[in-house]
Amino acid sequence: MRSLRFVVSRRWALFALAVVVLAYGAWLLGQWQFHRLEDRKARNAVVERNEALPPAPVAEILDVGVPVDAEDEWRVVTATGTYAVEDTVIIRYRTREGASGVDVVVPLVTADGPTLLVDRGWVATDNRGMDASEVPDPPAGEVTVTGWVRADATGDSTKVSGLSSRSISSVEIGRALDREVYRGFVDLRSETPEPEQPLAGAELPELNDGPHFFYGLQWWFFGALAIFGFFYLLYDEWRGGRSGERRGGRSPGTEPTGSEPTRTEPTSAEPTSSGEPAQPTGAS
Repeated sequence: MRSLRFVVSRRWALFALAVVVLAYGAWLLGQWQFHRLEDRKARNAVVERNEALPPAPVAEILDVGVPVDAEDEWRVVTATGTYAVEDTVIIRYRTREGASGVDVVVPLVTADGPTLLVDRGWVATDNRGMDASEVPDPPAGEVTVTGWVRADATGDSTKVSGLSSRSISSVEIGRALDREVYRGFVDLRSETPEPEQPLAGAELPELNDGPHFFYGLQWWFFGALAIFGFFYLLYDEWRGGRSGERRGGRSPGTEPTGSEPTRTEPTSAEPTSSGEPAQPTGAS
């Protein structure tokens, strides 16, 4: 039986190390997908709970300078005030079903004093974009709005330039407009009175588990496949060694030991150097 000492060779040691790294990475990626699944389930539970609650006054849920609590996102709130149309902010690059468009954020100056940022909805545009003068006007005068609480976006996409941005941040928009605003914003659900031309409503989150469970299983399968492949190749090389031993280790093309070479009799006469045919062996 062939020894397994070849496993400690440099080639096999590097191969084993690569398999360990690959399998461990696949394990971590699978765990990451299952953690995302748990986070999604927790978010779905918050959304379902908050949607079932009755609308609350905005001042009970949001505050100036206080970030939105994760447990309050997608809570339905109401607010009454007057839209500051002159400070409308366009949120660019909002694609829906392959169509380009923008979201329209209009500050609502509430009766209590602070301003509430209201994402009134989506408008289709061409590639050149759109400015505030081109979007449909909100209701004039005092308006009561109902909407879903949303947390601020973060990062460079929240920068406001020329009353335009790529993401909604009450901090950046409040600073650009020089207004005292509630932290967070609301996605509009309804307005009273209703506008002459309503915008496309907010897209609500999908309350499903997403693909994370199957992605996690796929990563773990890849890790298991790498380990299986390593041991299969290990067995295959070991088995190849045993086959070589059964052949006696003889190199191809060598003669068996103790055998005599076979003499081949000529089958026809060949000419000699003098040009005459040679006599066959044994001829008289």
